[in-house]
Amino acid sequence: MGEQAVLIIGILSIGDMGLGIGKLLITFSDQTRERARSNGIELLPSISELVKLSACLLSIVPPRDALTTAQRVLNETPSGTNARERPLYYLDLNAISPGLAIQIHALFRNNPNIVLIDGGIIGGVPYQKADSLSGWNCPSLIVSGPTKLPYADLAKTLNVDHMSERLGAASGLKMCFGSTTKGFFALAIQSYVTAEALGILPQLRDYMKRYNAETLAIADKGVISMPPKAYRWVNEMQQIGVMMEEDGGFDRGLFDGIAEVYRVVAEDTALGLEQPGKRSRGTTIDDVVAVMRSGMESTKHK
Repeated sequence: MGEQAVLIIGILSIGDMGLGIGKLLITFSDQTRERARSNGIELLPSISELVKLSACLLSIVPPRDALTTAQRVLNETPSGTNARERPLYYLDLNAISPGLAIQIHALFRNNPNIVLIDGGIIGGVPYQKADSLSGWNCPSLIVSGPTKLPYADLAKTLNVDHMSERLGAASGLKMCFGSTTKGFFALAIQSYVTAEALGILPQLRDYMKRYNAETLAIADKGVISMPPKAYRWVNEMQQIGVMMEEDGGFDRGLFDGIAEVYRVVAEDTALGLEQPGKRSRGTTIDDVVAVMRSGMESTKHK
């Protein structure tokens, strides 16, 4: 990037989103495109090496691993005053509650060599547009807290929006946004499966198309794309429930119930075996419903 000769960005871990962001960073480095392609993404052998070499770390792990990942990074970050020329900027981009973001901040508080930037990702995996001259389609990386990322070129490339100086604000926005998308998809799954059990799924979809076509399109897209991500969304929904209780004053039970829907998908049905880019089941609404009913029936009879 432009701020220094070599700006090394660490990513934990290279899942679907992490890989997409890694490709985005390579393409937008200040080296030539050809050189960036040939360099690729380097897999380091340990957290220790990652911490040592990185100017900043992007934490993009399943929400249940957010705290332990932060602890592992802290354990490998030296605490001496002159141990690093600049602190390690740790962007926690995980789907966690504001309370957990504050807990991670407290974890880092006594080490001057690591700085938490609370964040979240709103939008899908980055991808290069069909016309390569048009650039990339990028999600928004929302961040908050008293410290801003000091690398302007990197922030621009990642589409970073520092939306508040209040720690936890970005996590809260991510969670509220997720409640309206992934929360809704779980309701759609329940509605479709129940309608099929009653023998009325075609009629339900016909009437949705007639009176609420936009909702039908959103529901279908979410339900079909959901299977490879369901296991990640279990704890994310639980984290939303915690936030709704701690910050909104609501009972967390609603989102614990939504989390259970995704647990059933991930653990009780064959949909839980699906992986991004390697889909074999659940690529149509009818198949999602069929696999859900089969898995739920098998579990019920065990």
